[in-house]
Amino acid sequence: MTRRHDIDALRAIAFSLLILYHLAMLYVFDWGWHVKSPYQGEWLQWPMLFVNRWRMDLIFLISGMAAAFLLKPDQVWRFVRSRTWRLFLPLVFGMLVIVPIQPYAQGVSNGLVEPGFWHFLSEYYRGKRWPEEAFDGWEHGYTWNHLWYLAYLWVYTLVLALLAKPLASSFGRRMSAMFTGLRGWKLMVLPALPLLFYTLTLQQRFPDDGDFIHDWYRNAVYFTVFVYGYLIARDSGFWTEALRLRRVSLIAALLLFVPYLTLVATLPEDVPFWQQAGLWTLRNLYIWTMLLAILGWSHALLNKPFRWLPWANESVYPWYMLHQSLIVGLAFWLIPFHLGPVLEPIAVLSGTVLGCFAISEIAKRVPLLRPCFGLKALPRPAETSAGASVRGDVLAEDR
Repeated sequence: MTRRHDIDALRAIAFSLLILYHLAMLYVFDWGWHVKSPYQGEWLQWPMLFVNRWRMDLIFLISGMAAAFLLKPDQVWRFVRSRTWRLFLPLVFGMLVIVPIQPYAQGVSNGLVEPGFWHFLSEYYRGKRWPEEAFDGWEHGYTWNHLWYLAYLWVYTLVLALLAKPLASSFGRRMSAMFTGLRGWKLMVLPALPLLFYTLTLQQRFPDDGDFIHDWYRNAVYFTVFVYGYLIARDSGFWTEALRLRRVSLIAALLLFVPYLTLVATLPEDVPFWQQAGLWTLRNLYIWTMLLAILGWSHALLNKPFRWLPWANESVYPWYMLHQSLIVGLAFWLIPFHLGPVLEPIAVLSGTVLGCFAISEIAKRVPLLRPCFGLKALPRPAETSAGASVRGDVLAEDR
C-alpha cells in the first residue's frame, strides 16, 4: 500500500501544535497549570478555546489511523507485544526520568515543596506523602502529567486488539461500512452524536482529573474517536468524501464556533439544563466538523513526500515526551528573571525547541535510549544498505 504522507505530516503538525498549546498555558489568564508566568493575558483564552476542544480528539483519531496500518487480525499478539513495548516502556521511563521536574517546579511554586531538586527526587522515588495540592497527582505520590496519553493509548490499543477479529468479520465489516459509508450532511453530523451523548450523560459525573480508572467521560470520547480513526484509515470512499467536503466542513466548523464562543462568554456558570445541552450540542458539532475539515484539508495539501517528513516521523515521539518538562523547567528557572512578556515566551520556546532537538538527536543515536523514547532499534548495516526504511515513532511505521 502506498504510504499515506498526509497522515504522517498531520501527526507531526498535531504534536507541534501541542507544544505551542502547552507553551501558551503558561500565559493564558485564569487557566490553571503546573507553573504560571506573571505575564498572563485574558485574550489568549479565545484562541486556546478554539484549539482546546479538538486537539486531543485529533491526536487519538490519528493514533487510531496508525493502528489500522499496524494491526493485522491474524497477528494480534504480535501487535500487542509491539505496542506494549513501544508505549508502556516510554511511559515508565518518562515518569521516572522526564516528568519529575514538573511536580518539583509546581510544588516549589506553590510553596509546598522545599527547594532542592535532588532532595526532592530522593523523596519522590520513595513515595513520600506530599502536602495536599502540592502538585498534580500529589495524592498518589507521583504523576504522569502529560504522558497520560501513552497510558490511555496503551489500554485502547489492548481493547482494539480484542476487537480486531470481530471487526474483520463479515458482520463487523457491515457495521464499519455504516460509518465509513456516510456521505454529505450525515458524515458531518452523525459521528458527533455519540460524542454529544457522552457529554450529556457522563461529563458532569466524571470530571477530568487524570485518573484513568474513573475517567469515564474522556475514555468514552477518546476511545470512540480512536475507533473512528481505525475505521476510516484504509477506506478510500471516506477520504474522497472528506476531500470533497473540506470547504463545507471548515465553514460549518467556524460558523458553529462563533455562537458557541458567544454563549461561553455570556452565559453564567449556572444555567438550566436545556441551555447547557444546547451549548454542548454546538461544541460537539464543532469538534467533529473541525476534525473532518482537518482530515479533508490535510489529504488535499499534505499527501506529498516532504523532505522533512522522515526526520519528523522519527522525532515526533521523543519531542512529545520531552516538551512539557522542558517548558515547565525553563519557565520555573526564567520567571524570577522578569524578562518581560515578549522575551520570556521567546526564551522558553527557543529553549524547548533546542532541548527537544538536542536530546532527541542523542537518543536516536544511543541504542539503549531508543526504546525508552519509543523508537525502534537501529537497523543493521545490511538492512540499511538494502534500503530498509528507518521509522521510529509509535504512531506510524512502514506500511
